[in-house]
Amino acid sequence: MSSPETVQTFTASRWTQGNRIFPTKISVSPVQVIKTKRSWFSSDEESINIRHISSVRIKTGILWSDIWIESSGGTNQIYSHGHTKRDAQRIKQIVEDHQRTFKEGAFSDTAATRKCPHCAETIKADARVCRFCNREV
Repeated sequence: MSSPETVQTFTASRWTQGNRIFPTKISVSPVQVIKTKRSWFSSDEESINIRHISSVRIKTGILWSDIWIESSGGTNQIYSHGHTKRDAQRIKQIVEDHQRTFKEGAFSDTAATRKCPHCAETIKADARVCRFCNREV
């Protein structure tokens, strides 16, 4: 896994359509994935938070791969073509590693939990009132 401070950038090949002069770049950080597409006078940026990524899909051709990074809302997806198979698989692996790290960090406090005796929901060990059934525990 990469360290939390690192941002890894993957550049599409200039040999692919739409990437000859200004190739698409995908940057993956522990917080978000950003697709940057430059042009002569502007730059177009799309981003999805790591927590909102539902899937990373790769379609591999003879030479190049297409990547779809889909959000959990289903409306905002990042699409990029012209990456090598190795880069596409690496992007997917990094995204999954960051998601796993986030989930482990978010639920690392599970040792300090217990089940409510009334409704069997998981609550904090120090809780006096269950937040689900509102009864004293």
